[in-house]
Amino acid sequence: MKVFKFGGASVKDAEGVRNLVNIFKAVKDQDTLIVVSAMGKTTNALEKIIEVYFKNKKDTSLGISLLKEFHLEIIKNLFQGKNIDCETELNKLFKELQEFLKSNKSPDYSFVYDQVVSFGELLSTIIIHHFMKFKKIDSFWLDARKCIKTDDYYRSADLNWEFTQKNILEQVEKRSLIITQGFIGSNSNHFTTTLGREGSDYSAAIFAYALNAESVTIWKDVPGVLNSDPRYFQNTKLLNQISYREAIELAFYGASVIHPKTIQPLQQKEIPLYVKSFENPKGKGTLVSKEKKLEPNIPCYIVKMDQVLLRLSSIDFSFIVEENISYIFGLLHEYQMPVELIQNSAISFSVCLNNKYKRLEELVLVLRSRFNVHITKNVDLYTIRHFDHTASQFIRKIGKPILLEQRTQETAQFII
Repeated sequence: MKVFKFGGASVKDAEGVRNLVNIFKAVKDQDTLIVVSAMGKTTNALEKIIEVYFKNKKDTSLGISLLKEFHLEIIKNLFQGKNIDCETELNKLFKELQEFLKSNKSPDYSFVYDQVVSFGELLSTIIIHHFMKFKKIDSFWLDARKCIKTDDYYRSADLNWEFTQKNILEQVEKRSLIITQGFIGSNSNHFTTTLGREGSDYSAAIFAYALNAESVTIWKDVPGVLNSDPRYFQNTKLLNQISYREAIELAFYGASVIHPKTIQPLQQKEIPLYVKSFENPKGKGTLVSKEKKLEPNIPCYIVKMDQVLLRLSSIDFSFIVEENISYIFGLLHEYQMPVELIQNSAISFSVCLNNKYKRLEELVLVLRSRFNVHITKNVDLYTIRHFDHTASQFIRKIGKPILLEQRTQETAQFII
């Protein structure tokens, strides 16, 4: 079986859905599992609904109505009119969403987040499944939550590999074409969980691992894995091939083209990963596989915007040793603060954080009981893999103060 993954940009409108079907037809093999993200900016729209919900529950109806209109317009365009079955299923999902928001009693933002944003993937895959049927292509719609089993760490859940593999094999057995969702799973109580923002790549890797897939192809709006993000850097270059190890490094440091957890399950079974353009399906793209050297061997630039730099120092000038560091990392995990970079000295500890769960104030309040805390918000973290002198000088040309700098043999990082 081959696994394809299509992100939100690739199915942002009716034309994108048609293109997905055309790609499938052009490269169709006997057995294919297609993992799909929410359409376009649907996840962002659902996040706004959640924000409104926690401020004033009555206001969510407008956001839901706009999102419903967006999806119904795509249906109308795809089917040149109405498709009763597809519309019925979509209306059922939107009713389910409204009922959840009306009846929910939990004040846990992360729990509510996972129950709500998951509707994006359910909506997109139902539309694609029905369009496949409309095009006389026999497909099976699979609810990924029946397969992907996780713990209760909402918004970034950890996988239960044993149950997940068992479920996937049971659900996929004897199916030729499966349409399923990325990003979402469920816990032991059958509440929806998510694998972290942009986690659909990881979902594809999970299915591939469990199915011993022949390959995984991630269809993006770029030609493949580039040496830098074209949104922030000029003169980007395509990497023709990279190793699993290099892909893990790039993803860990924040390369947006591949989710950080995607590579490990593929590497364990040596399943090749292709990153290709849905705008140019016949393009070569990038191959990620075992022992492939970086080609071409050039510096790779990664930037993470809007980070937070925390500088901690001991109140009594005592050393910051293992006990303190263990305590700090325990708090970082408790308050869901992803760590991007650390640096410590005898009496100080600096950490660059991603405040994506908006819990910085809670964390700092606890830290101030034991440390002096200095906060610098809105910093940018630049990482250069395979840096050379010219690449390092690039950072200095940006013209902003360098707050922290760190280098290893192959990687240089700068907080500016």
